[in-house]
Amino acid sequence: MRAIRFDKTGGPEVLTLADVPKPEPKADEILVKHQAIGINFIDTYHRSGLYPVRLPSGLGMEAAGVVEAVGEGVTRFAPGDLVAYASGPIGAYAEYAATPAERAVRLPAGVSAAVGAAVLLKGMTAEFLVRRCFPVQAGQTILVHAAAGGVGQILLQWAKIIGATVIATVGSQDKAERVKTLGADHVILYRDQDVAAEVRRITGGVGVPVVYDSVGAATFEGSLASLARRGMLVSYGNASGPAPAIEPGRLSRMGSLFLTRPTLFDYVATQAELDDSAQALFGLIAAGKIEVEIGQTFPLAEARRAHETLESRATVGASLLIP
Repeated sequence: MRAIRFDKTGGPEVLTLADVPKPEPKADEILVKHQAIGINFIDTYHRSGLYPVRLPSGLGMEAAGVVEAVGEGVTRFAPGDLVAYASGPIGAYAEYAATPAERAVRLPAGVSAAVGAAVLLKGMTAEFLVRRCFPVQAGQTILVHAAAGGVGQILLQWAKIIGATVIATVGSQDKAERVKTLGADHVILYRDQDVAAEVRRITGGVGVPVVYDSVGAATFEGSLASLARRGMLVSYGNASGPAPAIEPGRLSRMGSLFLTRPTLFDYVATQAELDDSAQALFGLIAAGKIEVEIGQTFPLAEARRAHETLESRATVGASLLIP
């Protein structure tokens, strides 16, 4: 089968297309023939070495497709089932993958493989962020960075379903128009405006109880300065590079702030948590309450171009590789 591989860390140029053996499912695994593969920022962290992996390595953690075979002991799925996974072993940038059955979910009727691969990791991330990491309440005003991105769009819509007022940051006027259609109450063009100053203006000087920040280094200080007293900065991504270290006393001096750096995998650590998160997500999609935008698709062989596009922050919504 064809798969994307890399034998050294670095920029998108380290990614190569290779012919590798088609995997066989071991006990408790399923073999999935991919129809669509999700592209996520965590893939760039593995490729660059920010999140170390053993080399040489495949890449990718999210895909959807049809179960072709099941390993010994698997009762959760059968051949022919349409499934998606977002927390299996690295290697989704390939035509097939063997993944633990307990880490996959069945796609409900009406959810295609493309939507499943576009939304599962991003959607479950949005779910735990707004429902469990910092449970957003109706009437709160929150700040969502990169609101036109894959996670940002879902997070924005979920917060609006709860009844929050959402301040969204984006990088262009086109993206501003997009997030307005999804319900953003206020939009800040972060390249042209002082984010913290705008947040203080919108909130009458109070600030917001939570900032969801997937950008990292470029937005960290502005995120802290946007928080209300006892507010929480949820730093969940590094699109512009890792957020800087912070001396704990600063959190005290800035209003007894909270800072957390969560990861999805600690919020779907059990099969029950995984199923609950996925069901909550698919329920909102089925009800027409969350719109999933697939902004870009790339052939599997063009994974390098896909990463270049993602890291230039030129993407809108979700991006897919098609095997």
